Amino acid sequence: MTMSIDIESAWQELRERVRKCTKCGLCETRHNTVFGEGPVNSRCVIIGEAPGEDEDLSGRPFVGRAGQLLTNILEKGGGIPRDSVYIMNVVKCRPPKNRNPKIDEIRACNEHLEAQLALLHPDIIVPMGNVATQALLAGSSGGISSMRGKWIDRRGVKIFPMFHPSFLLRTEHNKSENGPKYLTWQDVQELKAALDKLQ
Repeated sequence: MTMSIDIESAWQELRERVRKCTKCGLCETRHNTVFGEGPVNSRCVIIGEAPGEDEDLSGRPFVGRAGQLLTNILEKGGGIPRDSVYIMNVVKCRPPKNRNPKIDEIRACNEHLEAQLALLHPDIIVPMGNVATQALLAGSSGGISSMRGKWIDRRGVKIFPMFHPSFLLRTEHNKSENGPKYLTWQDVQELKAALDKLQ
């Protein structure tokens, strides 16, 4: 399954618009915008918060340590090939020193995010971490710890928040039965089951 010519043209136009974007100050310090990658017909889209240093230099999402862990979570934990999902970020440019994106930066990039989602038309969206979850579910109460592993409807699309891989790296010493690593293993198994039902 491939995109129609009209949608493919719109996709390329959107990619170019993101590449040239100067809507916020992040454009002044970036090396590359990070548009996203994966099959455009994927039923599942994974969304992080913003590119880090490795992503900024390569122009690809989730390629550093957190990206390697994401691949392991998907493939070893859930049996989900990384190249079967579309992966992108809420903000397309790296915030300095990998800080969290500011509200105005998220708002500036929201038009791009919504345009991507409209063209991708996924069945399931997996926001990774608190920033991505709050960006998608604006106005929702509770942080990622209370929202992860829950199915939430957003305009007819299933949202399934999970912990961000960088958080798991920061808490990798916590190997308790209810620790973030264990909960993420449970979550990716549930994601795999939901994807299997779509086929």
